Amino acid sequence: MKPVLDVACGSRMFYWNKHDPRVHFNDLREFEDTLCDGRKFIVNPDSCHDFTDLPFPAESFSCVIYDPPHLKFAGKDSWLAKKYGVLPEDWRPFIRKGFEESKRVLKKGGTLIVKWSTNQISASEFLKAIGEKPMIGTRRQQKTCWYIYVKDEG
Repeated sequence: MKPVLDVACGSRMFYWNKHDPRVHFNDLREFEDTLCDGRKFIVNPDSCHDFTDLPFPAESFSCVIYDPPHLKFAGKDSWLAKKYGVLPEDWRPFIRKGFEESKRVLKKGGTLIVKWSTNQISASEFLKAIGEKPMIGTRRQQKTCWYIYVKDEG
């Protein structure tokens, strides 16, 4: 099994190597489209599973990347919805369940990397929904926030 799991990889936008052999790329969606500026937009994960209910055994990965959808409002077929995904109306339990599932598949002592865009929901609201403070990460409101959690050894 690969050591890294990205639970919601989308088009792998922040990867320097979009085909890194160490990463198992997962997303609920699989599709190809052309964005309004003419660029190809491809979501082609290794597996298609809901990140709130992953099929992997507990403690399977040394590192998990959790970059969930972050928009409450976007047109159904808009490029924003395609690129970033749209949250359900009751987004807080959804975000928390995805976070907990990411921790479940993380090995003891493993690292959970969380990315959040504050475009429509603040970092403080997001962290409140997760219910757990990160070990390190963005302290002030930024457009994009990064947080790191380390799973307890016990």
